[in-house]
Amino acid sequence: MRVSALVKILALVAAICLWETQAMAVDGLITIKSSFGPEETMKRLEAEVTAKGLTIFAHVDHAAAAAAAGLPLRPTDLIIFGNARGGTPLMQQSQTSGIDLPLKALVWQDEQGATWLSYNDPAYLAGRHGIGEPAKAAIVAMTAALHAITTKVTAP
Repeated sequence: MRVSALVKILALVAAICLWETQAMAVDGLITIKSSFGPEETMKRLEAEVTAKGLTIFAHVDHAAAAAAAGLPLRPTDLIIFGNARGGTPLMQQSQTSGIDLPLKALVWQDEQGATWLSYNDPAYLAGRHGIGEPAKAAIVAMTAALHAITTKVTAP
């Protein structure tokens, strides 16, 4: 199967998963509105990521760093997470995918005070790095896991 066909299939899977979720996607970034504030959304995200057996490698509070530098920034909070079984198949096929792994999720607040959760679409990452059939199962699993996690975290 060609990479372009794989990307189309994975994009369709992602679209179906997001059918009933208030979301927006821009250049491979999936963004879902949260029913909770930024702090509660991040707490729920960390708890769900851990419950799924994934490792949280880093937590970056961009707003706190901005405040320390004397700069204003609405809540903007990132976690980096994953596991070797999920990401290694992608890197075995294209080591450049390591620039996008482990997975990342960003919780942020817009100008109106709404909270959003954004993450990279695994199908987009596959296309970006020319990842094809050998890693298809890993991409589908990542897509499903991210959808399940983010849906649970953002829903009331």
